Amino acid sequence: MAKSNVRFVCQNCGADYPKWMGKCSGCGQWNTLVEERVKPDRAKANWAGTPGAGAPVPITDVAANAEERFTTGIAELDRVLGGGVVPGSLGLLGGEPGVGKSTLLMQVAANTALNGGPVLYVSGEESLSQLKLRAQRLQLLTEQLIVLAESDVGVIGGHLESLKPKLAIVDSVQTMYVPDLDSAPGSVGQVREAAAFFLRLAKSMGISIILVGHVTKGGALAGPKVLEHAVDYVLYFEGGHDQSVRIIRGVKNRFGSTNEVGVFAMTGQGLIQVDNPSGVFLAERPVNSSGSVVVPCLEGTRPFLVEIQSLVAPTPFSGTPRRQATGVDYQRFSIILAVLEKRQGYSLQTQDVFVNVAGGFRLTEPGVDLGIACAIASSYRNMIIPNDLAVAGEVGLSGEIRAVSHLDLRLKELSKLGFTRAVIPDGSEPVKSDLKVVKVKTVSDALQAVFSESVRGG
Repeated sequence: MAKSNVRFVCQNCGADYPKWMGKCSGCGQWNTLVEERVKPDRAKANWAGTPGAGAPVPITDVAANAEERFTTGIAELDRVLGGGVVPGSLGLLGGEPGVGKSTLLMQVAANTALNGGPVLYVSGEESLSQLKLRAQRLQLLTEQLIVLAESDVGVIGGHLESLKPKLAIVDSVQTMYVPDLDSAPGSVGQVREAAAFFLRLAKSMGISIILVGHVTKGGALAGPKVLEHAVDYVLYFEGGHDQSVRIIRGVKNRFGSTNEVGVFAMTGQGLIQVDNPSGVFLAERPVNSSGSVVVPCLEGTRPFLVEIQSLVAPTPFSGTPRRQATGVDYQRFSIILAVLEKRQGYSLQTQDVFVNVAGGFRLTEPGVDLGIACAIASSYRNMIIPNDLAVAGEVGLSGEIRAVSHLDLRLKELSKLGFTRAVIPDGSEPVKSDLKVVKVKTVSDALQAVFSESVRGG
């Protein structure tokens, strides 16, 4: 009996089955299987197998070559990558439509072409004339930057083999298709096989390849999860259309840390690096306004000063009050509200509470807990926190303030931006600073220190 050329693939985890099932046994999700048709000669594809496969050897006999990176010409991006691009690596850059992914990668391609090209920029979404117009607008025209409008991975692979570029950019992986698969570009199978194809090319030929990925409405990368597992690093490009600040955050990196972020500003000449992100985030901070506090946070080894805002107002409805947090973890936000209600006696059951991180920054570390608590308390009591004071600390369920890491870097950044006072955890390591430092053990002590010289807001 001939083998069926139809299979069913899970859109969530990528598992495939010979027949349709309501529930995927791999991830446990319902109604995630989609039909795919495979051409009978697919098994004859000449790119099957693992590049460089050979006999197994003891790990002690494997040659350990040092990572030789090359710069993208953009220091903020190099920081996130861990120092530059590793030859033979496969990366994935995702972000909302219009956030600037193609603009950034065009700048990366031109910089690399000028410093050591050639570079191949493959677009499955734009024509060659559109690519030329973008390069002209950004003033990035160079003969070493080679452009190609193509979606067939076989054709692209042939050009990569003949050109042997230092870097290749594929924009985007959702538009690529493998002819042996009888399904539309962007489907689970096409994305998975296209990513596997480029992975084999990168590893076998030593070409660095960056894939552009679409995102879903929920902000996750579109396609099967195996796409993120296959690549060497995953970068998210964040930023709203109504804001000029753009942030690149690494969520996976086999060659470096995932804690670093890069900050850019979108201009008419493309993306430019922001040398002083703290100044940008605090540039429009209101003066003498309740519900506002500055927190020194840490992303990797880099300190930032961000403004946390809060608004507490009586709920107009008799039901459940609204709770909304933008830029901070909602679970931590809920815990801090409970601590303020239980330990401080704040009656927040009848209040709508909103928290926002100004500038569109997203905070993930627990060292900003005290800032969230102080901002909420400031708005609830309508008391203004002095503009020269900042707070840092993790809030525990008992209302205690726990120490934060790298306090010296945080205080140094505060001093650089003109702050004179800081409220920090009592258990922090001793540091030398020209700031007036107030050490606190509990949330109650912190609020007393913050509001000791405050005035009531208007």
